[in-house]
This record gives sequence, structure tokens and C-alpha cells, in this order.
Amino acid sequence: MVDKIVMITGANSGIGKAAALKFAMEGYRVIMACRNMRISKAVQQEVAEASDNASVDLMELDVSSFQSIRSFCAEFKQKYPRLDILIHNAAYLNHGEKEYRLSPEQIELSFATNVFGPLFMTNLLADHLEKSQDARILHACTTNIKNFFDPKRKIDFDNLRGEFRNSRRYSAYKMYGDSKMALLILTFRLAEELKGRGIKVNALQINRVKLSKATIDKLSPFWRVLAWAQNLTNPLPSGMADNYYYICTSEEFRHVTGRLINHNREIIQPSTSEKGIEQLKNIFGSGSYPQYANDHQHAETLWDLGIELAKYAP
Repeated sequence: MVDKIVMITGANSGIGKAAALKFAMEGYRVIMACRNMRISKAVQQEVAEASDNASVDLMELDVSSFQSIRSFCAEFKQKYPRLDILIHNAAYLNHGEKEYRLSPEQIELSFATNVFGPLFMTNLLADHLEKSQDARILHACTTNIKNFFDPKRKIDFDNLRGEFRNSRRYSAYKMYGDSKMALLILTFRLAEELKGRGIKVNALQINRVKLSKATIDKLSPFWRVLAWAQNLTNPLPSGMADNYYYICTSEEFRHVTGRLINHNREIIQPSTSEKGIEQLKNIFGSGSYPQYANDHQHAETLWDLGIELAKYAP
């Protein structure tokens, strides 16, 4: 697999690191796209040594910055002839954050990192993906999207650039959940856009995994204790990394696109009802996602905003 090229954002910790190791052990050429180079260089060496694979490259990328994305993609295209697999794993959730933070392009940081950065990056890399005989893109989604089974839950489309940061209370968890729903909506939209170019686009709904000490330390005392307790039974990131690998390489998913897949590698369907017993099945099960994700107008709003923002990218 030395000629197969996989790019993983946020590959220096958690599931991203485990995925880099999994692909490296399978003989892939791995591109670790990471923001913190000081931490990432040690991880790169660790992955290369543990996998006995010298083809583990580390490249600097801040996925919340359009300028960083543009520089990264230009450098990648100079170094590599194509891209076979693109995994948008990096995400922003700053536990305990109470103030709006904006990206260099003045986008709310959760949406810059989790939504519009990946969209901009995918569009810049589409020509290199098109050169692959089996190009696949995977988005890391989460069970947080289940909050949208609540009929009152909505993405605040009018506040994605922090327009109301002086009058609306900031919730890191709402912004994170909203951004992951937006990413799912764009998964479906991108799949349609790229189908004619032979590029498959899917999302994986990630359930609980063991949290790192660095993540737990950011929590308030109550949630810190709860997180440590949950970590006793939470599975290791390597299990989810195996799902990354399977979805992006197996024959089973070779022709699958525009789908949300759960941790059991089953395709999740849109809910047929969001009332009564069916709603309980939606919330506690893993076989359905909120109808909100299939709203055409939401998709067009996000797509148009992403394209508009890209026009002014440095």
C-alpha cells in the first residue's frame, strides 16, 4: 500500500493518532495534518517507529484558518501526485469556554474548524482526489447531533460569524453540536457535488471513547469526576480508528456515498417519526438521525455561505 496516500487532520492525539497508526501499520503513506508541530513531531516519530513505516509525513495545518489551508494544500500538491483518502478528523471543542472566539476570517471558531475549514480544504484538494482510482472522504461526526431530535433545536445561521456575540450567551456545547450537524448536512451536499468526479463522501457517527487527560483537565470539577468514571468503561480510540480504516478501504463501502455510518459500521437512516415511542428509539438507538439533516434549505444556506467565505480567503 506504499503508493496509497491518506491524509488525516488532527492526527496527533485521540482517534486521529490511532488512525494514523492503523493506516501506517497497513502500509499506507500517511500525511499527518496538525496544528501543534511541537507535540506532533514526537507523535510522528512514535507512529513511524511503532508501524515500522518510514512513509509518515507531518505537515503543518490550522484547519480553522483559510490561509493555513491554502498554504498546506499548495505544499501538498507539490509533494504528492494525488490523494486517495481524506479524513476530516480535527475538531474544536474547548470545554468550559464562555466567550465567542473567531477564526482569522472572523468565523465562529467551532464552525471554522469543524465545518467551513473542511469544506474549503475539500474543494482545494478535489482535483488531487479525482486522480485516485478509489477516492474517499470521511467526516468525523458525533452523537451530539441527536440533540436535533428536539424540535426546538436549530442552527443559528445568523450567528455563525459571532454577529450576536454581545447579546447571545455563548455555549461551547451548543456550538459544537450545531457545527457537527452542519458538517453532516454538508456531507450529503458534498456527496452529490463530487459524485460525478468519482469521489465518495461519508460521515461516521462517533460514540464515546476514552478521553485524554488533557481534555479532562479542561472540565469543571463535577464533569471531571464524571469523565474519569466514564473512562473506566469507554472504549479506546483504536476501535473507532479501525472504523475509519474499514470505511475508507473496504469493498463494502467502495461505492457508498452520502451516508452517515454508526460505530457498528451500519448505515444510519433518517428518522421516520420523531414522536412517542419512535422518538425514544431515535434518542437511545443508533439506527436513525434527525430529519433536520435532510432539509434542503439548510444545505443550500451552508453551501452558499461556505462558497461566499472562500471568495475572500487570503
